Amino acid sequence: MSSKAVYFVRRLLLTIPTFIGITLASFLLCQFVPGGPVEQALLKMKGGSGDGEMISEEISEAQRQALIEHFGFDKPILKRYWDWLVINKIGMSVNSYLYTHKTVGELIFERFPVSLTFGITGFILTYIVCIPLGIAKALRNGGLFDLGSSVLVFIGYSIPAFAFGMLLKMFFSGTIDAFWDIFPIGGFRSENWEELGFFEKVADQFMHMFLPLLCYVIGNFAVLTMLMKNSLMEQISQDYVRTVVARGGTMKMAVWKHAFRNALIPIATGFGGVLSILFAGSVLIERVFSIQGIGLLSLEAIVSRDYMVFMGILALTSIVALLGRILSDFCYVMIDPRISFGSD
Repeated sequence: MSSKAVYFVRRLLLTIPTFIGITLASFLLCQFVPGGPVEQALLKMKGGSGDGEMISEEISEAQRQALIEHFGFDKPILKRYWDWLVINKIGMSVNSYLYTHKTVGELIFERFPVSLTFGITGFILTYIVCIPLGIAKALRNGGLFDLGSSVLVFIGYSIPAFAFGMLLKMFFSGTIDAFWDIFPIGGFRSENWEELGFFEKVADQFMHMFLPLLCYVIGNFAVLTMLMKNSLMEQISQDYVRTVVARGGTMKMAVWKHAFRNALIPIATGFGGVLSILFAGSVLIERVFSIQGIGLLSLEAIVSRDYMVFMGILALTSIVALLGRILSDFCYVMIDPRISFGSD
C-alpha cells in the first residue's frame, strides 16, 4: 500500500476518537448548563412563571425525581453518553424535548435538504466567482481593475453576512416603500409550491434563494479572492515561471500551464473547511430570511435548551467537518501528485 493510501486510512481512523472527543466534551458541558430539560419541564408545570430555584421548592420531590428519571438524568454521565452514542444512534432516535412528537433524526433530516441546497449552491458560486476574480486581479496587479475590485472586495469583507442580508431585504423585499419589492421577504419556497408548474417552480425557487445566496457568497468572498490572487502572484514570481518565459514561452502559457495549478494548493487546503461551514448552514442568515434549515433549528434548540437536537446537529456537522478535512488533503494530492505524506 502506498504512503498516500496509508495516510488517508490513518486519517479516517483518527476521525473516530476525534469525533468521540468532540461529542463527549460537548455532552458533558450540556449536563451542567443551567435551565436544562428538567428545569424547563418544571417551569411548564408551574405555568411558565418563576425561576428554577422557586420551582424546585414548590414542586414535590417525587415529581422532580420522576422528571429526572424520565430524561435519564438519574444515570451516570458516561452511561448517558454511551446510550446517546450507541443505543440511540448519536441521539437520532431520541425524541426532541421541544418537538416531542418527532425524533431528533426526523427534525434534522427534514431540514437538512434546505441547508444542503443553499450550502452546495453557495459553495459552487463562491468558487466560480472568487477564483476567476483572484486570477484577474493577479494578472492586472496594481491596475485600475485591481484597485476597483479591491474596494468592492474589502467592502464585502467588512459587512457581516447577516447585516448584508438585512440591507438586501430593506432594498429589494419591500420593507422600505421607497425601494423595490422584487424578492420574497423570506422562506425557502412559496406556500402554493405544489400547485405551480415546472417553470413556475424554478422561478419561485430562484426568487427565494437569490438574496440568501448573495449572503452565503459574501461570507467567504473576500478571503478566497485575495487568497487566490496572492497565491498566483507568488507562483508568478517563482524561477520556473521566468524559465518558461526565457525559453520562448509566453506569460499566458506559463501562468495557465504551470503557475495556476500550484496556486490552487492553498485554495484546496481550505476546501473542506468552507464546505463544512456551508453545509452546516448559517444561523444568522437563516434567521434573517426565515429559512427552516439546520442553522435556524440549532438556534431554536439552544434557546429552548433542547440538548438532544443540539447534540444531533453537533454530531452531524462534526462528521462533515472531519470528512471535509480529509477531502481537503485529497484535493491537495490531486492538484499536486508530487506531494508525499511519508516514505513508501
